[in-house]
Amino acid sequence: MSKILIRGAKVLGGEPQDVLIDGETIAQVGTGLPAEGAEVVEADGKVLLPGLVDLHTHLREPGREDSETVLTGTRAAASGGYTNVFAMANTFPVADTAGVVEQVWRLGQESGYCDVQPIGAVTVGLEGRKLAELGAMHESAAGVTVFSDDGKCVHDAVIMRRALEYVKAFDGVVAQHAQEPRLTEGAQMNEGVVSAELGLGGWPAVAEESIIARDVLLAEHVGSRVHICHLSTAGSVEIVRWAKSRGIRVTAEVTPHHLLLTDELVRSYNPVYKVNPPLRTERDVTALREALADGTIDIVATDHAPHPHEDKDCEWAAAAMGMVGLETALSVVQETMVDTGLLDWAGVADRMSFTPARIGRAEGHGRPVSAGEPANLTLVDSAYRGPVDPAGFASRSRNTPYEGRELPGRVTHTWLRGKATLVDGKLT
Repeated sequence: MSKILIRGAKVLGGEPQDVLIDGETIAQVGTGLPAEGAEVVEADGKVLLPGLVDLHTHLREPGREDSETVLTGTRAAASGGYTNVFAMANTFPVADTAGVVEQVWRLGQESGYCDVQPIGAVTVGLEGRKLAELGAMHESAAGVTVFSDDGKCVHDAVIMRRALEYVKAFDGVVAQHAQEPRLTEGAQMNEGVVSAELGLGGWPAVAEESIIARDVLLAEHVGSRVHICHLSTAGSVEIVRWAKSRGIRVTAEVTPHHLLLTDELVRSYNPVYKVNPPLRTERDVTALREALADGTIDIVATDHAPHPHEDKDCEWAAAAMGMVGLETALSVVQETMVDTGLLDWAGVADRMSFTPARIGRAEGHGRPVSAGEPANLTLVDSAYRGPVDPAGFASRSRNTPYEGRELPGRVTHTWLRGKATLVDGKLT
């Protein structure tokens, strides 16, 4: 591999420096580094971050290749600055065996755009009745460390306790989709003023909060790790804050769309805003931003949920839940957290690279931008501002809530172990 000199980049938003990549590794970081024998990338003050890590991505393969494949999903990831994504288990067949998780892992290796770490199902078929082959998935070539029935809640407390006990043996983590099913039957959006006015079935905050409260207590009892997927309410923030104050091993994520959008948008009846958990209130959005800033919420995760056109271009009640997010996540975080002064770029690196890699035990990712470290990097033009055009997405699906909306920041380059996957905003 040839050498690459990234000249004049603001490493984690700091003073401009040069970064020399030699093969798969960062060779030097400093000022005035010699360019001899190296391809030069003029950063011109752009922000250089470690490659982003997404702990919550839906790649849909196997089974729903009409909405996304591992290849198209990882191309979308590279476009968004990601070098590692964790692929959720709700595929067809479900990723509940060593064979299926190995298939997803190998497809990720073949794509070459992004490392893919499969997430294993907690229960067989996501049915919540019987534990899946957790140990076999961990011992497989995929080396699964994160388990989730995302899309469905592990609602049985006994099953959840057994899963936490099982993964403790190899320092795994159970990532819970916190949704009490009996409280959300027929729910279409957040329960509140807007749902009452529109006459849509309400999704109460307590349906999320009650499961989180139960599971942090179970994690404390077992002494195991639990991770809360797409936390979305102010009440959930307070429960996680309380649990952390007790020393419970809980981590939590928030999605970009829950940092920016509110349930007022549902007044349009546009199914692009239909998502699980639903868009909440302005009060919830404020609480989520503050919690991400103070570390109560550990990370940003996209919950990238691609759907084909026909599953979204229909009446609200029939529409699928979910939004694509890999290619817009960093821009939304810049708008909601950086441009508001709640986080600096070092904080973004922590919430979108260092910490998700640590939670998922992703080796070689979420590492410092320093000599001797793997060259997993992303370069961001933070001064850019422009409208979102889904026609240019690398994802196979276009169900973004940001179409036509102006957002700041643009990923110009991504490197995976020293190999450019994105150059000047275009996939290699």
